[in-house]
Amino acid sequence: MFIVTHRKFFYAVSAALVIASLYAIFAWGLRPGIDFKGGSIIEVEYGTSTRPTAENLRPKLEALKLGEYSIRETGSAGYILRTQELSPEAHNAVLAALGGGAALTEKRFDSVGPILGKEALEKSWMSIVLVLIAIVLFIAFVFRKVSKPVSSWKYGLIAIVALLHDILIPAGLFAALGRFSGVEVDTLFVTALLVILGFSIHDTIVVFDRVRENLRAHGDRKSFDAIVGESIGQTFVRSINTSLTTLIAIAVLYVVGPEATKHFALALLVGITAGTYSSIFLGSPLLVTVFKWQRRS
Repeated sequence: MFIVTHRKFFYAVSAALVIASLYAIFAWGLRPGIDFKGGSIIEVEYGTSTRPTAENLRPKLEALKLGEYSIRETGSAGYILRTQELSPEAHNAVLAALGGGAALTEKRFDSVGPILGKEALEKSWMSIVLVLIAIVLFIAFVFRKVSKPVSSWKYGLIAIVALLHDILIPAGLFAALGRFSGVEVDTLFVTALLVILGFSIHDTIVVFDRVRENLRAHGDRKSFDAIVGESIGQTFVRSINTSLTTLIAIAVLYVVGPEATKHFALALLVGITAGTYSSIFLGSPLLVTVFKWQRRS
C-alpha cells in the first residue's frame, strides 16, 4: 500500500523526467543518423601507429570537399567519420586522407541513399504507432471481463501512458547526447524503443493481471486501493529481479561490446529501467487515480 498511498510523489518523479525529456526533444531534437538522412559512415582503426589528432585530419578532409561531416574518436585507436553519400572514388580518397602513411584498418563502411533514409524514417514511426495501437486493443480484449470498478479500455490507455513515459525518457537522453556529444540515432535506436515497449508492457500486464485476479477473489470484500496495493506487493520482487537480470546482461554488452552497439545498449538500459519504474510506480497507481476520478464525477 505504500506505493499507492504515496503515488503523487512517484507521479512527480515521472512528470519531472518526462518534462525534461520533452524539453530536450523539442529544444534540441534527435540527430538523425545516416539510416534516416542518407550518407556514409566509415570506422577506422590505427594499428601499431599512433592515432593522429582530429585537428590534424580536418584540413585533409576539408580539402576533399566532403560537405558537412563529423569525426569522433572511438576506443583508444580509432575514428568514426560520417559524411554525405560517398562514391567509390571519394571513399578511397577519404581512406587515404585518414591514413596519411599510417597503418590503417577499415572496420566498417556503410552507405545509405537519401530516399532509403526517408523510407526508413517513415517505417520506423509507423512501426511504433502500430505497436501502440496493437497493445491498446490487446489489453482491452484481455481485460474485457474486468469492467468494475475500472473499464477494460482504461487499462489500455493507462498502459499507453506508461509506455510513452518509457520511450520519452531515452529519447530525451539521446536528444541531450546529440546536442552535447553529437550522438546520432539510427534504426538500432528504433529497435531499442520497440524492445523497450515489449519489455515494459510485459511488466505492466503482469501487475494488471494480478489486479484482475485479486478483484475476482476479493473484489467484494476489499477496497480497490487495497487490492491494487496488494497486487503491486505480490509482483514487486518478481519485476525487480526480472529487470535486474536483463539489465546486467545489457550492461555487460555496453561495457565490453563493440562500438556499434553501445548506443543501442545505452537506450535499452535507460528504457528498461524507466519501464520497470513505470510498471510499479506509475501504471498501477494510475488505476487508483482513475477510480477516484470516476467516483467524484
